[in-house]
Amino acid sequence: MVSSNNFVSINDRTKNFAIRIIKACSFLDDKPGVCRTLGKQLLRSGTSIGANVREAQSAESNADFIHKLQISLKECRETQYWIEILIESETVHLTKFNSLLQEANEIGKILVVSINKLKLKQKPKS
Repeated sequence: MVSSNNFVSINDRTKNFAIRIIKACSFLDDKPGVCRTLGKQLLRSGTSIGANVREAQSAESNADFIHKLQISLKECRETQYWIEILIESETVHLTKFNSLLQEANEIGKILVVSINKLKLKQKPKS
């Protein structure tokens, strides 16, 4: 099993990101109409990233560990999508949400690298 010590920073980073998402969604919830609906989507995916990273630490096998990280990556990509939709539809100002999008992009890159490294370690050596 992979040591959870390798993922201390990703735990903190995804938890801090979730807190920022909650604050952003509170802002969206104060607005009428479509903002609330999109905010709910963003809240679900944005807080799920860290929850799945945390859940990976209790994985039953290396394959389960990788699978949980892959779920985190999927949630991260969904979060990126909702933030992009909010920005590009001019529902929110770029300046308010751009740093969230940048952090989601960086978390996604970390997850991709981590998953790829873990998959390489899992391959049988010939």
